Amino acid sequence: MNTLSDLANALKEDPLLRCNLCHKSFSCNQQIINAKGETFHSHCFVCSQCFQPFEDGIYYEFENRKYCENDFQLLFAPFCRGCKMFIKGRVIKAINFNWHPECFRCHSCNVLLDSGFIKNALRPFCKECNMREKSKYQNQIMCHECSTPVENDMIRFKGEPYHSYHFNCKLCEQELNSNAREIRGELYCLKCHDKLDIPICSGCHTPIDQERIVYALGKTWHVEHFACAKCEIPFNGSKHFEKRGLAYCEAHYNQLFGNLCFVCNSTITGDVFSFVNKSWCVEHFSCYLCDELMNQKTKFYDFDSKPVCKHCFEKLPSKIRSTILKANDTKEHSKSIFSWIKDK
Repeated sequence: MNTLSDLANALKEDPLLRCNLCHKSFSCNQQIINAKGETFHSHCFVCSQCFQPFEDGIYYEFENRKYCENDFQLLFAPFCRGCKMFIKGRVIKAINFNWHPECFRCHSCNVLLDSGFIKNALRPFCKECNMREKSKYQNQIMCHECSTPVENDMIRFKGEPYHSYHFNCKLCEQELNSNAREIRGELYCLKCHDKLDIPICSGCHTPIDQERIVYALGKTWHVEHFACAKCEIPFNGSKHFEKRGLAYCEAHYNQLFGNLCFVCNSTITGDVFSFVNKSWCVEHFSCYLCDELMNQKTKFYDFDSKPVCKHCFEKLPSKIRSTILKANDTKEHSKSIFSWIKDK
């Protein structure tokens, strides 16, 4: 590839001959190296990387710069993933690596993969070995990034499981662990997440991000997670009832904490009349003797722990009336005996 010629003969042909690298002229008795029509001083014709002369005059050229064989391979030649040697000739590109054709083999049985392969955890497998490999981890969670089992420090990003060490915090750039939090498509460590002051749902304990927020029971909730403590059906904006730090739908609140009507034995959902530790709904609060309905303005008396209207009371024998009045010290019962609770 390289030839040596005498300076005198070269200068006769071209008196303005210059070195292609240093652009200086040649002195007497100096050898000229001619490489593909370019001329060099002998000390200028060296590798662009190590600055050593080319062994046996062999060099490789890339982007108008010349390199010895070793440096050219280090800088530009593909590197085989299998044998860790430089590749000359045909290259197989697979799984983000380069391979000699004879080195591209099944990771398990070592058979040549010239008829196709299956990628598994950044490793090439033949079809049979891949089936066996998958059966080993059939009941395990596989990382969406590296396709290997996730045993510790798993995080979910955009709904997929990952090893936490595949990610760094958006703010502090520290490697994440299983406590990482996803906000608006970005991952944060717990410390940086807390600095963002984002509300946390009391139901699922995850951030409430760009969604409707329910404020109830002194806490914040996703709309779909604020639900009845009994039936777990979300309220979705409907009426709820609070009791002992929990929220209930109307049906289950009345079932668990509501009053039962003394007459019909059903849960009272409207106004409640309470008298001597008993409750009545509006439709059944009536005089024990005449069955006439009474309301919160009706005057009545306690007749053997039963409500009796004023009209029926006056029909009772005088001795009985005197006994009733003496026992209660009043003709009208106080609020400690009778109460009316209006439905909200």
